[in-house]
Amino acid sequence: METTNHPGIQRAFGKAKILVAVYGALSAAVLITVAILAITGHTVTSFMWGRSAGVLASAAVTYWLTVLAARGARGARGAFLRVRIISIVMPVAIIGVDLIPGVTTAWFAMLQATCALAIAAVAFIVNGSRLRAAFPR
Repeated sequence: METTNHPGIQRAFGKAKILVAVYGALSAAVLITVAILAITGHTVTSFMWGRSAGVLASAAVTYWLTVLAARGARGARGAFLRVRIISIVMPVAIIGVDLIPGVTTAWFAMLQATCALAIAAVAFIVNGSRLRAAFPR
């Protein structure tokens, strides 16, 4: 069993943190786009505001949990499990809702899909055997 301070484990967490940061940056870009459109008089819905803010909030929480898991301190296993769950659930939820006809505009769905791709990539890293071995049951 490798510990979380093993260089290979830290490299994997480094990649995961970068991807979660990309997820956050893309989420922020979506929220900023919605704000700019609203300010310039274009139609934006409360769904767009709520969804954009919620995805950005999930990115912040996911990054925090990833950092906690990478440190390997007390509660790291719980943080790691939450990152695993979030990285699987969020892309499915984002894409799933975007596929419902009439819920949102095509441009908004496309921007949200880019966010989903970033967090989905995290799922491949944190659900790999090397990181799972660092957090045995």
